[in-house]
Amino acid sequence: MTPSPRFDHLVAMTDQYGTFEHAEGAVARREHGYCVDDVARVLLVASREPRPPEAVRSLAQSSLSFVTESMGPRGEIRNRRATDGSWTTEPSTEDCWGRALWGLGTAAASGQFSVAATAHATFERGASQRSRYVRSMAFAVLGAAALLSVDAQNRLALALVSDAADMLPPLRNDNLWPWPEDRLYYANALLPDAMMAAGTVLERPELITRGVTLLTWLLTRETREGHLSVTPHGGAGPGDQGPGFDQQPIEVSTMADACARALTVERSARWLEGIRMADAWFDGDNDAQIVMWDPVTGGGFDGLLSDVANINEGAESTLALVSTRQQAFAHQTVTT
Repeated sequence: MTPSPRFDHLVAMTDQYGTFEHAEGAVARREHGYCVDDVARVLLVASREPRPPEAVRSLAQSSLSFVTESMGPRGEIRNRRATDGSWTTEPSTEDCWGRALWGLGTAAASGQFSVAATAHATFERGASQRSRYVRSMAFAVLGAAALLSVDAQNRLALALVSDAADMLPPLRNDNLWPWPEDRLYYANALLPDAMMAAGTVLERPELITRGVTLLTWLLTRETREGHLSVTPHGGAGPGDQGPGFDQQPIEVSTMADACARALTVERSARWLEGIRMADAWFDGDNDAQIVMWDPVTGGGFDGLLSDVANINEGAESTLALVSTRQQAFAHQTVTT
């Protein structure tokens, strides 16, 4: 039985501005400040909760304020913020922009009235921008697809998805390596997730098929002896056999999200198994048989090495744990 997601470590890592990026053990490293890359995902997971308690609603509200303040008048995002509240990086449309739109679109569709209207308006400001980076655009597609689920004719969201779809790369004509890049890099399952989302919104079945095909290949490649064996921090190419380490929790949560999306276009048991394996990865069903979260704090560990875990409980790894638990909890009645 999958436990419900825990937010206590995220709450402990959050102050009046936002959620700290790094931790030493379970203690926030305040000197490193905050980043939109993480705070936008706090907004995402807090907005996903169907019946959020007060602490989670507070996280959604504070994260929305952080993301809104990070956005410039033309929709770009300043990613990094110091503990005195000052912004320390210039506006851009890199991953922080895409993740901001992902969180904003999800919050706009959440039905949480305390955040939905502001998130909707802020999303539209950001959606006037475009990124030259395919993953940044893919993150933005996920937010646009969420917003379109409650505002189906939103012009800015539709235009963003259409432009992103043109950037999503075709599969290689290579059965052994159909992946559209020379190597697997980071957040890899994001690409097929965005393909399926864009194909559904635009009613382009060839995009959905491309996403399903690519995710099938990736899930097969990243399954070893019945458990997930995800691409390590350094990436992987056609000649790399694995398992590879240092494995990052973001790869696991991205896989769970993509498998959940695949279930909306293809009711296959393999996607339920993908979600189950992602959840089990955190509980020690992985290449090193090491539990990847702290049952005392609820925090996620930062990386899986060959014989030990990196036991720092940073925001990204904890968010990956929470996100994966959300998908597993939501789909457990189908698997039991």
